[in-house]
Amino acid sequence: MAATAHPEEPTHCSFCAKPSAETGKLVSGPGVYICDTCVELANRIVTEALGKPPTQNTPAWTAMTDEEILHHLPGIAARIDQAEAELRAWVHELRRRGVTWTRIGDTFGITRQSAWERFSDEA
Repeated sequence: MAATAHPEEPTHCSFCAKPSAETGKLVSGPGVYICDTCVELANRIVTEALGKPPTQNTPAWTAMTDEEILHHLPGIAARIDQAEAELRAWVHELRRRGVTWTRIGDTFGITRQSAWERFSDEA
């Protein structure tokens, strides 16, 4: 039976020649490898060439139709509900441990009463 040929492991970045042992990750292309550092540098170069600031954060909805935005709302609401349920669980654990409503309220920058109204099952 013939032995199966295995491609060689990448030994260095084809762009900066950094050994694979010194890189976080090597991405392969046809006969070439690029390290994570070179990918970051290439990204900055391309971004600058396009004339966009590298830290520009454009809201997702700017490129969406009204229908696409409406389609996203239920998923966003579900994630908010999930986060709220997790937050309630953490607050309930603090209460179980005897942490006061005053301390919990202070953490959120709200009054003791507001914390109790938001998180208490008695409200």
